[in-house]
Amino acid sequence: MEAKKLNLKLKIWRQKNSNSVGSFVDYDVQVSPDASFLEMLDELNNRLEANNEEPIVFESDCREGICGTCGLVINGHPHGPLPKIATCQLHMRNFKDGETIWVEPFRAKAFPVIKDLMVDRSGFDKILQAGGYISVNTGGAPDANSIPVPKDAASEAFDAAACIGCGACVAACKNASAMLFVSAKISHLGLLPQGQPERYIRVQRMIKVMDELGFGSCTNTYACEAECPKGISVTNIARMNRDYVRAKFTSKMIEV
Repeated sequence: MEAKKLNLKLKIWRQKNSNSVGSFVDYDVQVSPDASFLEMLDELNNRLEANNEEPIVFESDCREGICGTCGLVINGHPHGPLPKIATCQLHMRNFKDGETIWVEPFRAKAFPVIKDLMVDRSGFDKILQAGGYISVNTGGAPDANSIPVPKDAASEAFDAAACIGCGACVAACKNASAMLFVSAKISHLGLLPQGQPERYIRVQRMIKVMDELGFGSCTNTYACEAECPKGISVTNIARMNRDYVRAKFTSKMIEV
């Protein structure tokens, strides 16, 4: 027997481009409680297109909580009200019949709106390109176990590497800071032996680009950790700050 459908009122942000003024537009939908949030938007877009109206632009890719491209702010929370999930993993059964749902894009100066709910998060790519790498001597293939990695370091590096780069930390922060994302990427390389040669150069380069792109500073509200779909810890920010200070007292400095 098919479950009773939910009647919901959506207030969705519509904006033609980064230079135009956007606003919330009301939509009434009937949706199965078993549908995902993105499936609900798909159904709404099918209806809009059938009526020769412009569909709502939003991003998605894997729809499995892996890539993070589906990021939306739902009722004031990046990825929605449930902890440690991406938007694509949110189902309509978590809302009440007759509820009003506010849907808007991730908001940050460094994430300009492309259209409607889609934002430009290429700033993250630029930060990674600035220093997210390790040097590898390709003269010969080393044995996989030739470089011992302490268990604690491996575990912490793996936890940091779980970051999917979705930008929820930026959207949750009142300063639009990217510190959680940057520190996670710095940590998952800097904690391993293979990441040591560029450790202090890397932290300076990535922070420099982060600042140039207009991301805000960290004021330790912990909103980033609370809204992160992968539960990345703010201890990574402390580690990054320590490495940045140490870099200033070593010979491995970059020109700023």
